[in-house]
Amino acid sequence: MYKLLLTSLLAAGMMFAQAGKIRVIAIGAHPDDCDLGAGGLAAKFAEMGHAFKFLSVTNGDAGHQEMGGGALAKRRRAEAAEAGRRLGIEYELLDNHDGELLPALDVRLDIIRRIRSWNADVVIAPRPNDYHPDHRYTGVLVQDAAYMVVVPNVAPDTPPLRKNPVFLYFQDHFQKPAPFRPDIAVAIDDVYAKKVDALDAHVSQFYEWLPWVDGRLDEVPKDPVERKKWLFNQRQRREITPAIRQSLIKWYGEQKGRQVRHAEAFEICEYGKQPDEREIRRLFPMLK
Repeated sequence: MYKLLLTSLLAAGMMFAQAGKIRVIAIGAHPDDCDLGAGGLAAKFAEMGHAFKFLSVTNGDAGHQEMGGGALAKRRRAEAAEAGRRLGIEYELLDNHDGELLPALDVRLDIIRRIRSWNADVVIAPRPNDYHPDHRYTGVLVQDAAYMVVVPNVAPDTPPLRKNPVFLYFQDHFQKPAPFRPDIAVAIDDVYAKKVDALDAHVSQFYEWLPWVDGRLDEVPKDPVERKKWLFNQRQRREITPAIRQSLIKWYGEQKGRQVRHAEAFEICEYGKQPDEREIRRLFPMLK
């Protein structure tokens, strides 16, 4: 009887702890997209004991100058797993081909199931205007899922959410049809090194493919320690825009908001739950 009572109390305690967790899923087109847009946010949530997940809609099997197909997909899956380990979060890749993503019904249903299974309070994805078709269509797919996650007869094999999550967009620099609006800005100075550590796990991207695309492959140091320092300095050059600075001041106050050196910003999508300031501060408990 005592053991049964103890087991019941432990189970109840675990349920209570789970109930207090904020659950966020960030959805990108490729392995490393979420790390770029929300690596710092993920690290902060993980440190605070909340549940954060990265989901890549493609397997990344085209993003390299020398290898591709199954071998590259396997390599990128391992890199993503290591990045997730370094951030302390879950990292999942769907098996859609890189460069061939379309906003098809089967992919939308897959995303609906993932959002439901995670029991998400917050969903983050790209805006549907971007230079890369995979990015654009990931944005469309998540927008199309935004209402359907609560509809029981859509993907009925996975129970619907009883509340619509808050849907957010990652920061981008595109101006048409409208520029990115930083509704929420999170200071990540204290976890910036951890974000770079996650990016460092994606060796095929940040030390091979992306420098090759930019014509700067010869700048990448060969030594792993030196190349990580190089990556740190490359990422550090990205300045906080005036609009993001004003958002930081709004959420952190004048003094702290002006001192932030590294931040990640997010725009509220009008298709999901529309949070007020009190709800945003509940969902983003680091805004203080």
